[in-house]
Amino acid sequence: MGINITVPTQGGGSFGAYLAEPKKGNGPGIVLLQEIFGVNQYIRDVADHYAEEGYVVMAPDLFWRLEPGVELTEAQFEKAFSLYGGVDPQKAVQDIGATIAALRTRPACNGRIGALGFCLGGALAYLSAAHCGVDCAVGYYGVGIEGMLDLAPRIACPLLLHFAAEDKFVPEAARNQVKAALAAKPLAEIHVYLGVDHAFARPGGHAYDEAAARTAHARSLALFRGSLGVGSKVDAPKTR
Repeated sequence: MGINITVPTQGGGSFGAYLAEPKKGNGPGIVLLQEIFGVNQYIRDVADHYAEEGYVVMAPDLFWRLEPGVELTEAQFEKAFSLYGGVDPQKAVQDIGATIAALRTRPACNGRIGALGFCLGGALAYLSAAHCGVDCAVGYYGVGIEGMLDLAPRIACPLLLHFAAEDKFVPEAARNQVKAALAAKPLAEIHVYLGVDHAFARPGGHAYDEAAARTAHARSLALFRGSLGVGSKVDAPKTR
């Protein structure tokens, strides 16, 4: 189980984040980028799970400029969508950069950093690959990537994108644009999961699909292990 921390900004402010670290040793870092529902229990569960795999995970509160500490559910979609519309991508990228800097100060983090995001965070994972110098990025059903394809030439790290075939927020035409823009990049990998909808990886959600979620997670974990490595589970020193 992780803890809540404060991340400083370059302008002298700060925002909250959830931090989950391996129980032993050190490992690579992952900046975990939220859905439109904020850093809620689902995001904390994802962070905890990757920490169990040996990663140092930090999930920044990307709504802090609008309303700090937001934790919503699917039933509060209208408010979540309103907050989503208020996010400034440039400022979000600044906050991701601050999170990466904070991750690298953690003694448990070995300095290599990946990005992982869902929905809003899936698009921000793409932006992280373009702007933030991460070592790899994974995005689940990122909304709006087709409108940011001018940044594709900037992406040099491994990039994995998961899309849902029935996703009305990322329809087939948008997915095809993303595929075309990234086709020449050997480190870019795109998977479309048939018969599933947006947010298929969120347990308990209306669209959750266990088979697709498991497959996507296995692919994500393989990318992180291949690009970042895995943590070293060092036993605590014995005391006399």
